[in-house]
Parts: sequence; structure tokens; C-alpha cells
Amino acid sequence: MTTATGTYAPRPGAAPLPRMIGAQAVLETKMLLRNGEQLLLTAVIPTLLLVLFSSVDIVDTGKGEAVDFLAPGILALAVMSTAFTGQAIATGFERRYGVLKRLAVSPLPRWALMTAKTLSVLVTEALQVVLLTAIAFALGWSPHGNPGAVLLLLVLGTAAFSGLGLLMAGTLKAEATLAAANLVFLLLLIGGGVIVPLDRFPGAAQDVLGLLPISALSDGLRDVLRDGAGMPWGDLGILAVWAVLGLAAAGRFFRWE
Repeated sequence: MTTATGTYAPRPGAAPLPRMIGAQAVLETKMLLRNGEQLLLTAVIPTLLLVLFSSVDIVDTGKGEAVDFLAPGILALAVMSTAFTGQAIATGFERRYGVLKRLAVSPLPRWALMTAKTLSVLVTEALQVVLLTAIAFALGWSPHGNPGAVLLLLVLGTAAFSGLGLLMAGTLKAEATLAAANLVFLLLLIGGGVIVPLDRFPGAAQDVLGLLPISALSDGLRDVLRDGAGMPWGDLGILAVWAVLGLAAAGRFFRWE
């Protein structure tokens, strides 16, 4: 007795890699936007900081209107809150609950998962930028400069923070990641040039703080959007180094369980 060979639809087997990355990116974005705690971190806190420090003379931000100094720094903070803090915490608990362990036995490679997570972060950041820019305009912000430089800074900043967030989530326990990510967020909020200008710190501290990714991103955005500078190559270089080191380390040391 012979059995006819059938044709199965959909055809069994792994989907093409771009389709897998796209599907995972859509899923990651939906989960990120549905998480109330993450929305608080990524949208509410940056918005409150922008409105408060632009409306109340709390910190001396130097020349010009306060919003002209604060808006670029808050945009940098939004990138860090999504790409680093939010992603580290979410991925850390996914690892704890076994989500990543199940993904590890799927056809999705490790680097493709990181790519999907970074794409979801970019989508969320685009929404953040639109929201914060609209609020800053309402507060009297008058940006100018090269849009290409701004885009390059945001992309490199996202890559840098995404690599560091995934490295933390893939090597520490979920509870440790939660505590460390929030602590780093608070420390960089204060000492990363977001709200308090770096020239308010001692000279030796300025040299060290200026090498941090949040400082490079906020200063680069400020140079372009407030001062009308061209390509801030120094800040771009710092972000590129952090991006390469962070993503390489995450790819090397990330553990699925």
C-alpha cells in the first residue's frame, strides 16, 4: 500500500529570518506599550521633568531659555529610559520566567532577538520624541540644527543603551537587574548632563562624566538643537564606542536562562 505525498499549507519549517525578526519586534513593541510601569518610566517621568524644570527656576541652565537646555537632555533621558532601563528590566524578568529559555529552542538566533528588541525600542522612542517635542514646543522651545545629526545621535544612543541593557538583563538575576537599572537611571539623571549642566561639577568629575553615553547623547543633542552645530563628531564617537562594546558584550555573555 502506498501513501500519496501531501502538500501542507502553511509549509512546515522556520519562516524567513526577516519575517521572524519583524514578528518578534511587533510582539516586543506591544508588550512594551501595554506595560503600565514601563509607560511611567518612558513617558510620564520625562514629561513631568520637562514641564517642571522648564516652568520653575530650580536649576541654573545657563544661557537662553531653560527649555532650550532641558529639551535635548530630556530626549536623551527618554532614549535611556526605554533602551536601557525599561528593556533591561523587562528582559530580565522574561529570562527569569523562562520566556527566553523557550525562545532559545526556536529558530530565532540570539542576535535576531536582540535586533527585534532594539527595533521595538526604536518604535517606542519615536512615539516619545513626538510627545516630548510637542510639549517642548508648547513651552516655547525653538530648536534648530541638522536633523541628520539628531537622527544619528538618537540611533547610536539607542544602540549603546540597548547593548548595555541587554548585557545587564542577560547576566544578572531579575531582582538585581531591577535594582541596578533603576539606580543607574537615577544616577545618570543627576550626573549625566540631563538637568544639571556638567560644568556645575568639579573639573575632574566633568572629564569622567563627559565619557558616559547619556552625557554624550545629551550634549550632542544640545550642541545641534540649541547651538546649531553640525555633526558633533566627539559625542558620536563616544556613543559609537559604547554601542560596539555594549552590543558585543551582550552578544557574548547574554544567557538565556
